[in-house]
Amino acid sequence: MQAPELAVSQWFNTPAPITLAGLRGRVVMLHAFQMLCPGCVAHGTPQAQRADALFRNSDLSVISLHTVFEYHAAMTPVSLEAFIHEYRLTFPIGVDRAGEDGPIPVTMARYEMRGTPTAILIGRDGRIRHHGFGQEDDMALGAFIGALLAEPAP
Repeated sequence: MQAPELAVSQWFNTPAPITLAGLRGRVVMLHAFQMLCPGCVAHGTPQAQRADALFRNSDLSVISLHTVFEYHAAMTPVSLEAFIHEYRLTFPIGVDRAGEDGPIPVTMARYEMRGTPTAILIGRDGRIRHHGFGQEDDMALGAFIGALLAEPAP
């Protein structure tokens, strides 16, 4: 399945908005989280930070998406900015655009995410190659990333 474009209302840690079309030819790790999600704070977000640090000099782009589907009043962009600072997150983080017909944000709905944390790997060709939900083993995710990085550019 071709990866749908991201619907982001605000970006952090990047000088310009990011699009998947602009990243074509690179492998993308899309990490979806909520700052009040215990699994995201304990596992998913640190895992994304480790992947970003480990693969920084490769063709992997780690992008995070703050996709709020509950506790909307508590998880504002101001709160997210403090969270990013406190956890020293360095990769680009987008705020998933609010859904118009309910609590599910636009990108979350486009990707049919079941919740957070979610890790999605997109190949150089723009196709979704892995769609994980919940806690995933670092070694397994690293193996997926390594295999995708080893594939030739389209």
